Amino acid sequence: MTPSPTTRPEPEPRSAYRVFRGITTRWMDNDVYGHVNNVVYYSWFDTAVNAHLIERGALDIHGGDTIGLVVETQCNYFAPLAFPQQVEAGLRVARLGASSVRYEVGLFAAGEPLTAARGHFVHVYVDRASRRPVPVPPALRAVLQEMQ
Repeated sequence: MTPSPTTRPEPEPRSAYRVFRGITTRWMDNDVYGHVNNVVYYSWFDTAVNAHLIERGALDIHGGDTIGLVVETQCNYFAPLAFPQQVEAGLRVARLGASSVRYEVGLFAAGEPLTAARGHFVHVYVDRASRRPVPVPPALRAVLQEMQ
């Protein structure tokens, strides 16, 4: 659920997400303040979504003609995460267009009911060679529809 510009984002429950993936924090994820640095969250978003698509056979990062390029990303933080915590990423598709998709990701400390952080990113699917937008391939679209 995308907050309006006038509302303050709130943590969300696990029930707001369709798919979950585990993430193992690493020693190097922590910053000098003793928690996971904000840049790591964006890496987790990208990793969770792409790993799910690859495992489902919907994305071939090495030989596929279609690739997804990130054109927008955003994150809100509610509670700190730190090594050696286990993290669980909840995934959903908020919007599926002709050549783009908006993924929404909630990051949970393992076993916790509400998101420690949540955000989104938008992929535009393009032809690998020309980098021009192309329709989302049928196999990918089917997996994305399951995440809506």
